[in-house]
Amino acid sequence: MAPPTANAAHDAETLAHLLAAAVGEARAAWTLETLAIAPDLRGSSSRPSRAHVAIALNAALFLDLVDRVPTAARYVQAVRATGEPIVFDHGALRTIDGPCGALPRGYTAFARILAPLGYEVGGLYPLPALKMTGRAFVHRDFPETIPQFFVSELHVSELPEAAQAAAERIFGASSDPLGKAEQAALDTLARDGTCSMEEAETIVKGLLRAFGRQHPAPALEDYRALLEHSKEGGWIATEGNAFNHATTRVPDVTALAKELKAEGYPMKPAVEVSQNGRVRQTAILADTVSRPFRLPDGSETVMDVPGSFYEFITRDTDPATGLLDLTFDSGNATGIFAVTRAQ
Repeated sequence: MAPPTANAAHDAETLAHLLAAAVGEARAAWTLETLAIAPDLRGSSSRPSRAHVAIALNAALFLDLVDRVPTAARYVQAVRATGEPIVFDHGALRTIDGPCGALPRGYTAFARILAPLGYEVGGLYPLPALKMTGRAFVHRDFPETIPQFFVSELHVSELPEAAQAAAERIFGASSDPLGKAEQAALDTLARDGTCSMEEAETIVKGLLRAFGRQHPAPALEDYRALLEHSKEGGWIATEGNAFNHATTRVPDVTALAKELKAEGYPMKPAVEVSQNGRVRQTAILADTVSRPFRLPDGSETVMDVPGSFYEFITRDTDPATGLLDLTFDSGNATGIFAVTRAQ
């Protein structure tokens, strides 16, 4: 069963109200029934906190990914049927560290969004094989229970000149999805740690627009020139800053991967294990999507390309702190990125 589309009865909780304002009451209820949400984030308040806004945005982005990725929807529905909630660990997105028109370049386009919501950079992860760098944004108030954001950026200057030129033509006309109303509401949240319900609604609805493609459909010639030297750049050319994947935290990712393979899911061949051994990840291969490309004569063609995917992670306790290991691993990330490289 897919997420519902009709409206349902209003829920007075702050989180439910914020999410319903962005996606509708029925879909908000479906999402909040699906995800494991800390009790502290479900209370009622006339002035939502930055944590309320952060979890509402995450829940809306999780729903968006389920809408776009059929294999994710299949898995999520199977878990719902068991009655167990899904622990949403993190969402990931890709950005361009290069000319981006009106959009701030690279990770800064999202740092300006995430900082007012209570996020800070908790780790820097070089990805030299991909000519990229990843940053993990962790929530200061609820680091274990509010999902992290893993924001990576492609360093266009490290690509060959022909690919750099193609990237500038693709991304150079990007627009900035944030308007004055969203920025003013974010400023209030950054200053006070809370905001009015109206401002919180403005933030959640407005920020959802940031997680999309901000540039026109790419020219097919430019797409191919960029794709030749960066599969990740090619992915951003068609998908923009949409959630590249959403990740469920599970007790035993290795056992789950075997189960899902047996059930016919197209799984990544191997489980990635961090250098410290405490973080293990795998994923369902990216679903295929149809996207438009511009041709030299001014017409368009449509091609099938890799879309987003669903990931699984197991995190062990760090014996030095007694806390859940919330770190990432450059090797793991490089291996996981490969699931969007199918042609």
